Amino acid sequence: MSNPESLAAGTDTGDDSMDSFAALFEASISGGDFGNEGEIVKGTIVALRRDHVVVDIGGKSEGLIPVSEFADAQGHSNVAVGDIVDVYVDSRENDDGLVLLSKEKADKMKVWDEISLACERDEIIEGIISQRVKGGLSVTIRGGVKAFLPGSQVDLRPVRNLDKLIGQNFPFKIIKFNKKRGNIVLSRRALLERERDEAKSRTLEVLEEGKVVKGVIKNITDYGAFVDLGGIDGLLHITDMSWGRVNHPNELFQVGDEVTVKVIKYNQEAEKVSLGLKQLQEDPWFHALEAYPVGKRVGGKVVSIAEYGAFVELEPGVEGLVHVSEMSWTKKVKHPSKLLEVGTEVECQVLEVDSKAKRISLGMKQLEPDPWTIFTDRYHPGDRIQGKVRSLTDYGVFVGIEEGVDGMVHKSDISWSLKIGIPSEVFHKGDDVEAIVLSINHDDKKVSLGIKQLHDDPWSSIFSELSHGKVVSVTAFASNDTGVFVRVRSGLDGFVSITDLKEITVDGASRAVRAGDVFDVEVSQIDTHERRILLSMKVGEVAAAPAPAQSAKQSRQKKATVGASPDEPKAGTIGDLIKQKLGALNVPAPGSEEG
Repeated sequence: MSNPESLAAGTDTGDDSMDSFAALFEASISGGDFGNEGEIVKGTIVALRRDHVVVDIGGKSEGLIPVSEFADAQGHSNVAVGDIVDVYVDSRENDDGLVLLSKEKADKMKVWDEISLACERDEIIEGIISQRVKGGLSVTIRGGVKAFLPGSQVDLRPVRNLDKLIGQNFPFKIIKFNKKRGNIVLSRRALLERERDEAKSRTLEVLEEGKVVKGVIKNITDYGAFVDLGGIDGLLHITDMSWGRVNHPNELFQVGDEVTVKVIKYNQEAEKVSLGLKQLQEDPWFHALEAYPVGKRVGGKVVSIAEYGAFVELEPGVEGLVHVSEMSWTKKVKHPSKLLEVGTEVECQVLEVDSKAKRISLGMKQLEPDPWTIFTDRYHPGDRIQGKVRSLTDYGVFVGIEEGVDGMVHKSDISWSLKIGIPSEVFHKGDDVEAIVLSINHDDKKVSLGIKQLHDDPWSSIFSELSHGKVVSVTAFASNDTGVFVRVRSGLDGFVSITDLKEITVDGASRAVRAGDVFDVEVSQIDTHERRILLSMKVGEVAAAPAPAQSAKQSRQKKATVGASPDEPKAGTIGDLIKQKLGALNVPAPGSEEG
């Protein structure tokens, strides 16, 4: 280009040439060669000062740039005279004839241009998540430029804790770019979706039932775990995780764990995949018959308790049931939880194995001697036993003979001379009882006992021992609302009605009769038909002896007797009645003096 000074001197070059040179000169003055304001130009460092760097941008123009704009991350300025740098023309010459320049602005403009070009080309850009902001995260990309990452674009699924991502470096896609407003919006999700779709296509090409594949645990629920197989998820159901019992999938897995699984079902149209882990191992029930023969003693852990029994794990995948009836010989177990807890180690005996139905019956009581066998070896019908009352019913008394073996005394076998309505009137739980074994039912494992059989039947000789009006000493042993039960002697009992009771004097004080009291009574009635003896404490007040109770047959026979008179006095016994009839016929009784 011609020197402007020659143009100013008026060199003759023609009018047109003069106009052209004038234009060029004006352009050089206005910044034509060294750039206009707001442009980026190249400059050469010509001098280094304390706080500034002097840069020649051509056109006899020089500018100043603060040294700080050349500092690196550590604050050091690596710059030398002669270096060529891109600078931004911030303003025209000032009063000192210097142009204000900026390297920092030039760098930013270059970065924005690069980012703009990357956006146009749909290129991936790297960035570091720097901080959390409203609605998402702030990301530092090229040249320190800040971009916005919305929370919805962070991952394929919502991220609950965004703070954990701060400081991490990720690739992003620019989904919105506005240079004038300085607005850049990024997406990580778009890249993840692209990767997922590509991986999904590759996975679907090779996926088939029976294939063994690798994956990563993506999510865990109560019923199973979702495994990422590469763009497509498969469900590993809790029942397909192990041959053993699994209470919750988190007992075996955590999110992020790598697993090797088998495809057990694959619906290509619905893109649903069912996976199995236990299918990679042999079913332990295949060898259950050989491993657990009937009668074998085994150990295991209680893994579950139901109302009817407890499930015991013998090995992973093999469980046996101890039914509540097989837990104890001696205890009536109402619920298994009374004896066992989940996690308890127990010893059992194998009772039955059904490998097809995958069932094993176990017993705990079989490891202890059977009390019934011990009892039957020791006792036989006719033997005496000693025991305590364990329970009472309306029909009898249950007496504990041996641990686990009870015998029952029916209420009709309690006494020869008492009619027992409810056994609880004369017995209480815990009472000591002596009885005789009447019978043993081996099939039902039942024992019948008798208390009255400890003594001979007194009714064959009752009148030689007792008679109407006789006074005897008795001991009270029980009572009810209608009177007091008393013992005349061992094997012979009587009853004192409430109307025939009197208070007794003990230590100078009167009180009602209690169990254990000894006092005198008078025989008021001996009922041979009902087999009971009635007594009275009102000694000396007993009326004439009533006739013995008669059966309906005896009554009919009496009415049919010839010469019978309704006014005849009632006889006390059958012998008395015969004597009366013979006397009426004037026939001497057998054994009389007249005979």
